Amino acid sequence: MTENVTAEAIRCSDAEREQVRRALYAAAGEGRLTMDEVEERLGQLETARFRHELSAMTTDLPSVQEQSPLAGWRAILAAAGRAFAADIAVLRGRAPEPSPGRRRLLIIVAALLGLLIAAALVIGVVHGFADGSEPHGAHGFDHD
Repeated sequence: MTENVTAEAIRCSDAEREQVRRALYAAAGEGRLTMDEVEERLGQLETARFRHELSAMTTDLPSVQEQSPLAGWRAILAAAGRAFAADIAVLRGRAPEPSPGRRRLLIIVAALLGLLIAAALVIGVVHGFADGSEPHGAHGFDHD
């Protein structure tokens, strides 16, 4: 049974879906897409069955070869932006978790740690940071 299979009739794989997902997160990290646009396309990604449907989701984005490599802090900030966009998508239920429960747990722990540090700073400011010296007159007599 030999049939002419057009490019539009080829089914997409999970690996191809993941590649598009990474491209969408990268575009969000670069400011090319808003989170609403990413979420909308991720919804389409989950229902896509054929390769041409996947390519339609990234036609308005530059290909990997067209993107200029980022250097220094820009690369770090871009990676942080992509990670943040991915974390938000997972928390909102718009993307599957890489390993069930692990990312959500890490985000919760990081948020609680941040709150703990912020509370310690507020308490330190309100009550004053100790400089190691005793207050003047602490011994009950003044040195004149």
